[in-house]
Amino acid sequence: MQASNISVIPVKTARDLRRFARFNVQLYRNHPYAVPDLIRDTINSFKPSRNAALEFCEAQPFIAVMDGKVVGRVAAIINGKANNAWKVKTVRFGWIDFIDDINVTRALLDAVTAWGKERGMDRLEGPFGFTDFDPEGMLTDGFDLMGTMATIYNYPYYPKHMERLGLKPSAEWVERQIPYNTLPEKMERIGKIVLDRYHLHLAKLEHSKNTEAKIYAHKLFHLVNEAFAPLYGYSAFSDKQIDDFARKFVPLLDKRLAVFVLDENDELVAGALTMTSIARALQKAKGRLFPFGWWHIIKAIKFKRPPLVEFLFIAVKPEYQNKGINAVPFTVLNPTLVELGYKLAETNPELVDNTKVQSQWSYYEGVKIVRRRAVFFKPV
Repeated sequence: MQASNISVIPVKTARDLRRFARFNVQLYRNHPYAVPDLIRDTINSFKPSRNAALEFCEAQPFIAVMDGKVVGRVAAIINGKANNAWKVKTVRFGWIDFIDDINVTRALLDAVTAWGKERGMDRLEGPFGFTDFDPEGMLTDGFDLMGTMATIYNYPYYPKHMERLGLKPSAEWVERQIPYNTLPEKMERIGKIVLDRYHLHLAKLEHSKNTEAKIYAHKLFHLVNEAFAPLYGYSAFSDKQIDDFARKFVPLLDKRLAVFVLDENDELVAGALTMTSIARALQKAKGRLFPFGWWHIIKAIKFKRPPLVEFLFIAVKPEYQNKGINAVPFTVLNPTLVELGYKLAETNPELVDNTKVQSQWSYYEGVKIVRRRAVFFKPV
């Protein structure tokens, strides 16, 4: 596909997939706030043998080349499971990066549109990944703050290009910073009351990390599927995806930063995960685990923790929502975080219209919104 002297090439070879994966690292090299992708993780995202989401998704990465140099990239994705659940015919665009040239951006989105229309799609939307555990949402505010390991950082010109090309926001998220000093008294009181009222108790994490993962990983992600089903664009995780998540993320987690709330039958009704921020470590790794990237990450997790923790998610079984269960994980986590020396927490993106989540922060003093992001769409 041609636009001026810009060629948009569908990625077919291992060489081009490496060029696709490296472009983000190159575009943001030495940027003070951008957290680069791990090149190997990006490559594996498009290998069926390494990404279980490709069992129910179609995908085609593209690179934009001008004068022999890569100047942009994008992945076209059709998540059939999500389209069926939401009754839409959407082709997603993800992993999108481009230089500040509107012609490059137009060429990339035209390639995604054409690929999607060939497969019967009538709607373009993104940035989305295969599922909600892939980075999603384009940063629209908060460009002067270090990004997080689980989100997209982008230059301020990105959303301006979307608007110029006729795309409009279809969903918006916010991210917050939460000071960790003392647990709000009201939240602590609620947490204790609901444990007693609904005959709940906390799981005792007494085994090895791998054993705990086998016990709780599937329970937790099936709970996430239940709790997150109504959220915009959500795509339920398969058992194979859950196995992949457990294998990939469990080695990075600290059991002290996980909370599992059980009912009288030891069934999981709520779960929350937090994790030491490895954003600075990923910057030092420069997109590569080897030869020394792995050491920066291990050091941040085990030996020289930064004072920032990332609040990954909280999930509550639907029948227990709106009953104060959200307060329980904070009742447990807050003193642990203080004891471990954390000063701040940052949330992952939360939909602005998800009032159940938004309301829980009202108990804390000094909480502030630090980033906003959106996905953009247009009919095609």
